[in-house]
Amino acid sequence: MLGVESRPLQCRDTPGDNPVLMNRDSGPLGLLWLYMKNLLVCRSPEMWHQSFGLLGKSYAHDTTGSFFLGKWLRVPLYPVSLCSAVVDVAIQDYVADVAAELIYQNKSQTSTEVLFVFPLGPHMAIYSFQARSEDAKVHAVLQDELSVPPCPSQVQQPHEATGGWENLEYLRDQSEYPGEAFACFLGTLSPGREVVVTLRYVQELPREPDGAARFVLSPTLNPYGTLYVWNCRTSKLHYSLLLTASLQSPRGVVDVQANFALTPLIYTAQDHSTAQAPLLQVSLAGSPQCHHDLELLVYYGDPTAVSAVVEKGDPEAPPGSLLGDPMVLVTLAPSIPEAVPGQRQSGEFIFLLNTTFLEHAQDSLLFLLKSLPLGCYFNIYCYEETSVGIYSQSVEYTQDNLTEAMRRIPSTGSSLGDSNLLETLRSVYNTPRPHRHPRQLFIFMAGLPPDVEAIAAEVCRHRNSHRCFSFCFSEDSAALAMALAKETGGEAAYVSSDSSRSLVVLKCLKQALKPAAEGVSLSWTLPRGLEVEVLGGTPQSIFQGQHNLLYAQIHGQAQDTTVAKGVMTLQYSLDGQDVTYTIEFPLCPQGDGRLAGHRLAARCLMKRLLPESVSGSGEEPRHRAVEISLTSGIICPFTSYVGVRTPQRVTWYQRPLALLPPRQSLIPCQIVELRGSRISSCYPKSIWVPPGWLTAVRASWLALRQLTHDIAALPQRRACSKACKPPPPLFSSLKYVDPMEFGLCSSTLWRWCPEAAAKCQELVALQNADGSWALSSGLASVLEVDEDEIKGKMPDEVMEPSIWATVMAVTWLHRHDEYYQDLCELLEAKAVTWLCSQAVSQLDKCLETANTLLGSSVKPSVFRL
Repeated sequence: MLGVESRPLQCRDTPGDNPVLMNRDSGPLGLLWLYMKNLLVCRSPEMWHQSFGLLGKSYAHDTTGSFFLGKWLRVPLYPVSLCSAVVDVAIQDYVADVAAELIYQNKSQTSTEVLFVFPLGPHMAIYSFQARSEDAKVHAVLQDELSVPPCPSQVQQPHEATGGWENLEYLRDQSEYPGEAFACFLGTLSPGREVVVTLRYVQELPREPDGAARFVLSPTLNPYGTLYVWNCRTSKLHYSLLLTASLQSPRGVVDVQANFALTPLIYTAQDHSTAQAPLLQVSLAGSPQCHHDLELLVYYGDPTAVSAVVEKGDPEAPPGSLLGDPMVLVTLAPSIPEAVPGQRQSGEFIFLLNTTFLEHAQDSLLFLLKSLPLGCYFNIYCYEETSVGIYSQSVEYTQDNLTEAMRRIPSTGSSLGDSNLLETLRSVYNTPRPHRHPRQLFIFMAGLPPDVEAIAAEVCRHRNSHRCFSFCFSEDSAALAMALAKETGGEAAYVSSDSSRSLVVLKCLKQALKPAAEGVSLSWTLPRGLEVEVLGGTPQSIFQGQHNLLYAQIHGQAQDTTVAKGVMTLQYSLDGQDVTYTIEFPLCPQGDGRLAGHRLAARCLMKRLLPESVSGSGEEPRHRAVEISLTSGIICPFTSYVGVRTPQRVTWYQRPLALLPPRQSLIPCQIVELRGSRISSCYPKSIWVPPGWLTAVRASWLALRQLTHDIAALPQRRACSKACKPPPPLFSSLKYVDPMEFGLCSSTLWRWCPEAAAKCQELVALQNADGSWALSSGLASVLEVDEDEIKGKMPDEVMEPSIWATVMAVTWLHRHDEYYQDLCELLEAKAVTWLCSQAVSQLDKCLETANTLLGSSVKPSVFRL
């Protein structure tokens, strides 16, 4: 267990932080205030490891005064000992339902305030949480954000409510783990007492390239693998873990692999479609031996481009509801071969630029446009000027169109207009895209644009028709950039310096150039009376390395009960060829009743209702989202958690007191946005208090306690509901994002120099759209070779001067490959492809002569020889 020692830890002073150096004339209270503002703290990186679990807070002195002192001085939280964990996992193809029971014990000698914290991954959702101890039960309940919770008959004391919210605020500000976390304040745990936490959540599982479903056990349920430390020394742990799993797939469970010892699988169906296994049953004690999380790889039979698992509905839910009707879990994972760099490629690339980017990043735009492949379409929008592109619609990538686009760009950023990103996005979406060319947007933001919620909603509404690659140059637009990229399956980048801008943009372009299955569609054949609704729609394109998990619900009643199966057909186009897959699925599904697919479908549907709610489509989308959230147990932007604490019946209750219902109270419980902190130390975070100060401060607060309590009670006498919970923040679909978490960088950036970058930019500007260079004085100047000498050294076998010029340019790039490899990889591939299509037989002689002329030793493999 990590904890805070009962005595304060001494931390090293820094200039300006020593309370002794403060102004002595400010008086005792002023000196106290300055001291509290300049506290010296240290931090333990392991204390805020993403495992979290049950956190506790203890104080140096177990008195009321020290509690208020602790609130002001932010006494740190520390992990409470885990005694045992029982985890049951149910996996259906690529979704999982996890049920866990965790037992914690307060092994300290003092009472401890406890707070349960569970980090949430991007594809996880909690749907049930309970905690019970000898004193009380705590249950997390979802409620409408706009509804006022009923005030308990006897409002809880301000001491308890304030302490709970203060812990959540401290966790949000001081955690080193960025992201979302479920947090619930459980009250005070006496020495030696236990608390039992029951947690249930669902999650989508990533699909490995070989088709396996990958499940990773949350570190909260197995903190042994996270290597707890205590003051930078390995701490002994003692807890037991029982992990069992049930696996199900209509394709059959073929194999299970793990990074820990497995017991044999027990198949419960003859066709091996279901299996069970007590995967891990072991008591872990002593020093940690493994420094990794527990992982499972589940392999299914016949990995194909499409699979379907049918999950039965909840028999207690009404027919026609989201939980009542069967759900088909559809996985789309077409096999897409690698594309040869530099070859012709389909795709529509649209660049949305602002005037700041145009003024300071012309070089990045040049590299982007020159790196596009032949065969694609492109367009450019300057959204701070006008919502119309430089072309009325995307045009084919040719030399003439590229030259005209470069000519028009400088004039578009000459003066500011009244357009914005939202209007430009709507203009893009209203423009038809070329047939069989997947659309991808490159959005550049120098600052936070207006109407961020409407922008996110607009992109979400068209998520199935394109991908977004978003780039932000300031921290205030990082959240929007990440939201646009995640919603559409693209990438986001934070560019912190001018020197790395081009490199970051080109890295994203390499991802965008991956081949895709285009024109994706699903069709269904079902008995009369049944119909299928794909929640959230079907994506129009699936890129290499991606897989899409769709949720399709079957509605109605079959008129012909003799038909036991339905048929689903997947169609798409790949490299101009039409591909079709057909699979059958049962209409009478089986299941364990845990409804993992239904709950994840509810999460998906609520995300899709968000754009309609933000865009002002009336109250219906919001009401539907709230209804789905409350029935499925999955939180949405319009609902929030509230903790309901019910005291346990004590033995000394006698009649008639035993007939009274237990008093319930509301406690802090919510999804917390952890900002994450990168400051770390090798010591647990604590408070440094000089000798004599603690007594004086405690005495001061004891004297003010009664006055503070009376003032805090005044609002409760006017409105009971205001004391139950602080008002919720304004709704926002954007989450806090630390730019450093997704900023792209390169190890070669430190080797860049302005002169080398300028030379490279000059050479790139001379390249044609097809990848070739013309033999000109400009090229000779960049190569630092006399033009007449270049022409005189051209091999006699070369019939076209551009072939010789292109070989010279590629050779020069490789002579300085330590500078140009990342920037010019796409440009070079396009040039080599053009050379191979023109004169393969002439390349050997050209390369030999170019090496001699430039004093280089480029190998023939560069030219695919």
